[in-house]
Amino acid sequence: MATAGQVIQAGAGVQPAPGRLAQWWAAVRAGKTGYLFLAPFAIVFFLFTVLPVLTALGLSFTYYNMLQPPHWIGLVNYRNLFLEDNTFLIGVKNTFFFAVIAGPATFAASFLLAWLINMQRARKALTLIYYAPSLTSAVAMSLIFSYFLSGDRYGLLNDLLMRLGVINEPYQFLKNVKSIMPSIILVQLWMGLGNGFLVNLAGLNAVDRNLYEAAAMDGIRTKLQEMWYITLPMMKPQLLFNAVNAIVTSFNVFWISAALVGFPSPQYAGHTIVGVLYDHAFIRFELGYASAVAVVLFLFTLGLNRIVFRLLSTKGDY
Repeated sequence: MATAGQVIQAGAGVQPAPGRLAQWWAAVRAGKTGYLFLAPFAIVFFLFTVLPVLTALGLSFTYYNMLQPPHWIGLVNYRNLFLEDNTFLIGVKNTFFFAVIAGPATFAASFLLAWLINMQRARKALTLIYYAPSLTSAVAMSLIFSYFLSGDRYGLLNDLLMRLGVINEPYQFLKNVKSIMPSIILVQLWMGLGNGFLVNLAGLNAVDRNLYEAAAMDGIRTKLQEMWYITLPMMKPQLLFNAVNAIVTSFNVFWISAALVGFPSPQYAGHTIVGVLYDHAFIRFELGYASAVAVVLFLFTLGLNRIVFRLLSTKGDY
C-alpha cells in the first residue's frame, strides 16, 4: 500500500491541464504565419463591416441628428418603428412581398436558364446575352424600362397592347398602385438573372460527367431525372450562394424603385425598408432612427439567411 509521501511524489510530476486561454494562445503561436497573412483582411473587415454594425446598433438606442451629440433614449426608436411609423410598416410589407416573389423567381429562373443553355451549342454567346444586364447599374436599367413601361402611347408595352386591341388607352404601369411593385419586380428579375446564372453555369460544368454515366447504368433515362438526382445534390454550394445572394439583394432593393417610380412612390406603393432608412438618414438626418431601421433590416436578412443555410447546407458545412 502506497504511503502518503509516495502519492505526493507521484503526483508532483503531473502537470495541470492548460486553461482555454493558454490553449488558444498556443494555437495562435503555432499558426502565427497564417494569422499574419490573414491580418490585412481581418483588419479591413473589422473596420468596415463589424465596427459599422456595432456603431449602428449603439446609435439605434439614441437620438442623433449629426448636429448634436447622441442622446440615449433606449427603445424609443424601436417602439416608434413598430407602433407608430406606418411608412415603415408599409416598407416592411412591400419588402417582404418583393422578396417572396422576386427572390425565388430569380433563384429558379437563373438555374433553369443555366441548365438549358448548358446543353446548347451556342453556349458562349447565350451566356453573354443573359449575363450582360447584370453589368448595368440599377438606375440605368430602370431608365430603360421606364421607356418600355411609359404611361403614354409611346411606351413600347402600351403601344403593343393597343395595337393588339387588348386596351383602348394607355395604362399607367408606373403610377397605378397595383402595378408599381410588379414593375419593380420585373426590372429586378431581369437584372438579377446574370450573376446567379453565371454561378449556376460554372457549377453545372463542375459536376463530374462520370456520375451521369453511372446513373444511366442504374436506370436514369431522362434529363429531368438527371437534374433531380444528380445535378441538384452536386450543386448545393452554388445553390446556397445564389439563395443567400437573392435574399440580400431582395432586402436591399431601393434604387430601382426610386429611379422607376420616384421617391416617394405614389401612396408608398414602391416604398421599401431601405427607402425608409434612406429617408431618415439622408433627408431628415435622423441617424439614430435610421440606425434602428438598419438593425431591423440586418436581423431580417440574418434570420432568413440562417433558414436558407439549414435548408441547403449539408451536415457540417456551418
